[in-house]
Amino acid sequence: MERVKCLIIGSGPAGYTAAIYAARANLSPVLYTGLQMGGQLTTTTEVENFPGYPEGVTGPVMMEDMQKQAARFGTDIRFGVVTRVDFSGRPHRVTLDDGKTIEADAVIVATGATARYLGLPSEEQFRGAGVSACATCDGFFYRGKDVAVVGGGDTACEEAIYLAGLCREVYLIVRKNYLRASKVMQQRVFDAPNIKVLFEHNTVELFGTAMGLEGARLVFRQGEADESFKEICVDGFFLAIGHVPNTGVFKEFLQLDEAGYIVTSGTSTRTNVPGVFAAGDVMDPVYRQGITSAAAGCKAAIDAERYLAGLCLSST
Repeated sequence: MERVKCLIIGSGPAGYTAAIYAARANLSPVLYTGLQMGGQLTTTTEVENFPGYPEGVTGPVMMEDMQKQAARFGTDIRFGVVTRVDFSGRPHRVTLDDGKTIEADAVIVATGATARYLGLPSEEQFRGAGVSACATCDGFFYRGKDVAVVGGGDTACEEAIYLAGLCREVYLIVRKNYLRASKVMQQRVFDAPNIKVLFEHNTVELFGTAMGLEGARLVFRQGEADESFKEICVDGFFLAIGHVPNTGVFKEFLQLDEAGYIVTSGTSTRTNVPGVFAAGDVMDPVYRQGITSAAAGCKAAIDAERYLAGLCLSST
C-alpha cells in the first residue's frame, strides 16, 4: 500500500491546476487521470475564452499544456480510475481499477461532470463538428448562423437567449407541450424575435457532411396518431438537457445535493469530510467553464495545503 500527502482525482482544468499549485507547495501530489484524460475540454475543438491564448487553442492542446505544466513542477501523473474510496478515517483510502490502494492525507476530487446527450449515432458523428453541450463555450462560432437548442428548462432557455444574441435564428426543441423553465425565463424566450419554440418535437437524426452538421430531422408528437416529421437546417445543435456529476463512487461518504453534485462549505472547496476537497464541475452546477474549474482547482490546492499544515502543527 502506498502513502501520499496529496492525491488528486481527475485531470481536467480543476485537477491539473490543483496539481500545479500543490506541487509548487511541495505537497508531492499524485494525480490519477480517470478514463478521459483532460476531461470534457478534450471534446471541444476551439477554445477562445480561456485567458492566455489570444489566438485561441483546441481543447486537447490546452489540456496537454496544463498536463505538462503540472508535470514540470513534479506532479506524479498516472493513468487509472478510482473504483472505491474509504473516507471513514485518516488517512483516506482510495482503490484503483488495477486493485492498488492509495492512502492519502488529503484528497482533491476533480472528477467533473458528464453532459447528457440524446444517444443518437449521428449525434456522436457530429460532436465537435456542430454538436455541443455548451453554448457559452461554442456559441461564438455560429455568429449569424441558424442553430438549435434541445431542452425546456432554465438552462435550455438561458442558452437559447444567449445564442439569440449571436445567431440569426434559434430553434428551441422541446419534447413536451410546455416549458419547465421559470416564468421569467419563459417570457424572455417568447419575447426574443429570433427564437422559435418547437413544442412536442423530438430529434430523431442529425445530418450533414464530412465538413460538419447541416441539419436535424424532427418528429412531432412521437408515437401518436398525428405523428409527422420535418427537417430544419442548422449549423449548430446544442444539448441543454443537463449534466451528470461523476460522484457515484463518493456518495457513501461525501454530502451531495439533490442533483448529485458535491456540497462544499461556503466559498471554500472543503467537503463534509475533513481533508477531502472538491473542485470544478463535480461541485459546480452553475458555471461549468474551464476558467472557473481552474480557479476552483487553485482554491482546492490552497485549502489542502492549509489543512496539511494544520495536521503537522497538531502532531508537534
